[in-house]
Amino acid sequence: MLEIRNLTKVYKGGKKAVDNLSLKVSAGDIYGFIGHNGAGKTTTIKCVVGIHNFDEGDIYVDGISVKDEPIKCKSMIAYVPDNPDLYEYLTGIQYLNFIADVFGISSSEREERIKKEAEELELMPALGDLISSYSHGMKQKLAIIGALIHVPRLLILDEPFVGLDPKASLTIKNKMKELCSQGTAIFFSTHVLDVAEKICNKIAIIKDGVLMASGNTNDLIGTESLESLFMEVTEDDKTN
Repeated sequence: MLEIRNLTKVYKGGKKAVDNLSLKVSAGDIYGFIGHNGAGKTTTIKCVVGIHNFDEGDIYVDGISVKDEPIKCKSMIAYVPDNPDLYEYLTGIQYLNFIADVFGISSSEREERIKKEAEELELMPALGDLISSYSHGMKQKLAIIGALIHVPRLLILDEPFVGLDPKASLTIKNKMKELCSQGTAIFFSTHVLDVAEKICNKIAIIKDGVLMASGNTNDLIGTESLESLFMEVTEDDKTN
């Protein structure tokens, strides 16, 4: 569903934020993308969703190049950043209807989907309020509802559990599993290693823009923990 092929992104000054990175996310995968701050996770994600251009390689969504057909790719993707930048002069329901309009969702479909997701995330009572009055966690919930409204084939999440209370985090984890059982692919970055270990069937670890390890979670971890694996592959290289 998502293929990143030899992706390289260079910032001004010559710093390689992502260096020849390749990985593949299939339909039904919950794929965790793990790395220290500044490792290149968010840069990679922003390249995938079309926010950043990139210098080398290509990215494919369902076999379609994001360079050649960006609009078609975006129609299949939903993206929730770590700090949602929403239209704060709108109410929650106005924002969700705007997103539904963008994706051409009918009135009956949007009403049903908004009701279901907002009730599960306990945001329904606040949908008539201005987004400017929302807490960070409420904004995160609203962004997630907006991401799910068109039933994306690929869901991209950047640190989705930041700012969420434990109950909301559990709801999101269950929602991710439900979506993947229906064939959606999920690619998300996280610092919460125990969560990634429990819910991800595949993981990738990135350091200084370079992919250090990737594959099936159980195969990579073996008898260790994800924390142990992460520390092992990201520690400073030792001299031979």
